[in-house]
Amino acid sequence: MNCLSSKRILLGITGGIAAYKAAELVRRLRERGAEVRVVMTEAAQAFITPLTLQALSGQRVHTDLLDADAEAAMGHIELARWADAVLVAPATADFLARLAQGRADDLLATLCLATRVPLAVAPAMNQAMWTNPATRDNLALLARRGVQVWGPAEGAQACGETGPGRLLEPEVLLERLDGLFAGGALAGKRVLITAGPTREAIDPVRFLSNRSSGKMGYALAAAAVEAGAEVILVSGPVALDCPPGVTLLRAEDALTMYALVQERAPLADIFIATAAVADYRPRQVATAKIKKDAATTLTLELERNPDILAAVAALPGAPFCVGFAAETDDLAAHARKKRLAKGLDLVAANWVGAPGQGFDSDDNALELFWEGGQESLPEAPKTRLARELIGIIARLYQEKYPQGTPQDLHAQDSA
Repeated sequence: MNCLSSKRILLGITGGIAAYKAAELVRRLRERGAEVRVVMTEAAQAFITPLTLQALSGQRVHTDLLDADAEAAMGHIELARWADAVLVAPATADFLARLAQGRADDLLATLCLATRVPLAVAPAMNQAMWTNPATRDNLALLARRGVQVWGPAEGAQACGETGPGRLLEPEVLLERLDGLFAGGALAGKRVLITAGPTREAIDPVRFLSNRSSGKMGYALAAAAVEAGAEVILVSGPVALDCPPGVTLLRAEDALTMYALVQERAPLADIFIATAAVADYRPRQVATAKIKKDAATTLTLELERNPDILAAVAALPGAPFCVGFAAETDDLAAHARKKRLAKGLDLVAANWVGAPGQGFDSDDNALELFWEGGQESLPEAPKTRLARELIGIIARLYQEKYPQGTPQDLHAQDSA
């Protein structure tokens, strides 16, 4: 399975002869469907030109820390937020030393400090430099901080010597990057997700609905598949493609979504309710289009739709239930109240109306609340938030069900 499709990979290139391999790496990443942006140090530009990497990536190559053309002249923050993963290849001994020291003296080193996504370095240097105790100490320090060190390989080097210090080949680096997104935290688990809005018919041409785009739910479905889960996505009407590996069921209105979820929830291990289900529907649906007449008002009598999330949480042997809460005020208080009222394991809340976040946006920020804990996920693309949230859900699920499944636990209690 190709886990690099649609991923945002930031490739850092430092000043070593192995920099020429970066061209092939960029080309192969794009073949896999990844979006690539390149950041080069000054020394790297002596080995391979930015124009070459720009032509291969289809994106402007970034070289300057203080770039007036970058967003608010904060290019390192912009790039750090953009990326799903950062790979520095090749990573020279000098760059590893600066990274270990927490230096922020060029664009690449600065964004490595600013990023919250997985960071990997692929060392390439003379074999004597690689075995030097200073380099070994720097690498040990980086590893303790969570930086992944890929390589180096052994073999003939440009300096004429032989030994460890060769940059891993592009194909190997591709597989390592692919592995970053192919975690098995939910391997063997069945995940049921709702997404998008519902449409509650008024007459054959009109309906009540909301602004939900479904982007968060679809991103969660893709992230759950990456984590090894079997995923069923029950979706309202949205303009999105079904993620690969996901079983898609379509539901126009709340009653249809309720029926589809109720049928499948008893077999699910995890239920994630991201859909913005209409709370009410017209009591009567006109069989013909309602014509405009002289009246200046139109009265609709509405009735409550079933609460899909609460109904699933109340099932015997209910799956691990995750709800979403879009709030305009008192976010924490409302989110905690919703979790308790519906008996949920986790609530993910976000502000409605925050610039660049929420409905129709590609970005969001979430506040997570569960029994005895909470965590903030700062603003980021919904695809990245989804992977972070799936990781947290997997951890909390394992803590609640260290052995077996919700259905197993219910069977034991009933015995």
